[in-house]
Amino acid sequence: MTTLHDTALRGFASDNYSGVHPDVLAAIAAANGGHQSAYGADEYTARLQEVVTAHFGAGAEAFPVFNGTGANVTGLQSMLPRWGAVIAAATAHINVDEGGAPERVGGMKLLTVPSENGKLTPELVDREAWGWGDEHRAQPLVVSITQSTELGTVYTPDEIRALADHAHGHGMRLHLDGARIANAAASLDVPLAALTRDAGVDVLSLGGTKNGALGVEAIVVLDPEASTGLTYLRKLNMQLASKMRFLSAQLVALLEGDLWRQNARHANAMAQRLRAGVEAGLADGSVQGVTFTQPTQSNGVFATLPAGVADRLRESFRFYDWDALRREVRWMCSFDTTEQDVDAFVAAIARETRTP
Repeated sequence: MTTLHDTALRGFASDNYSGVHPDVLAAIAAANGGHQSAYGADEYTARLQEVVTAHFGAGAEAFPVFNGTGANVTGLQSMLPRWGAVIAAATAHINVDEGGAPERVGGMKLLTVPSENGKLTPELVDREAWGWGDEHRAQPLVVSITQSTELGTVYTPDEIRALADHAHGHGMRLHLDGARIANAAASLDVPLAALTRDAGVDVLSLGGTKNGALGVEAIVVLDPEASTGLTYLRKLNMQLASKMRFLSAQLVALLEGDLWRQNARHANAMAQRLRAGVEAGLADGSVQGVTFTQPTQSNGVFATLPAGVADRLRESFRFYDWDALRREVRWMCSFDTTEQDVDAFVAAIARETRTP
């Protein structure tokens, strides 16, 4: 088949727009050929369990799935009875970007809390952490946080530990949506365990797709007592891959060495370069009217633009509005974003913000 798209087209819409890292493609090719047992009874899935144990400690168990929504819904479902509820930030992916799947497919109630920076605190959790034993209220039994958050902010290990201790003190469990956990770990220069098992997280959605994989995430159970039935729920939720070796091989390629961190660190650095370039332009007057709305702590930059600028920029660079009423936009960088991509975008921002 011939290439159907313009390979020179670049953008800042999402790290899902990026291609697949060559080493991950090579891993898929290496896993090809011959026959391997289906549904996870293969050599690559067995190797993935060893790699996950090396990152997260003895007893950690990985369940590869197709996508982040599947990981979140299935993982949370395994942590809850039918009457259970999940406390999450109002901006959380499970609340905003999963089409109602947690509630419609997972059968759970989401109890959301407004948060200016996308992060929960024990005090914010307490807004919904009540009503246990009340038969008229869905029972708050899990707290779910996102790392890094939908606003690009990052929880420190101490902040996660405070939430874990608070949740556990109320008899609740802590779930972490780690679609971009690699970016958070690279930002803080800590191992993955520091943000998860060492900090008291019970179940993790481990991201791969946004960090250079073709299409794979994993549910990682860190406390076996916090999750039941994943063997059955993964199939029930249509997340059980028959040729699982090709999913597992991708995660092995990312996690066996340092590729996961290299990819995330590069994406973060490109976001910092983008912000620094715009800030320099604001300082010297070549960029006008841009305001940043969040700290740039991972691979996303959030900003407001003068009227009309976003639409003109999108004629050359794809990106999304975050809050159209505020003219707030989101610019995402990926493992394959180049310095030339960033510099060209900064130049375009300068040009369009000076256009009457």
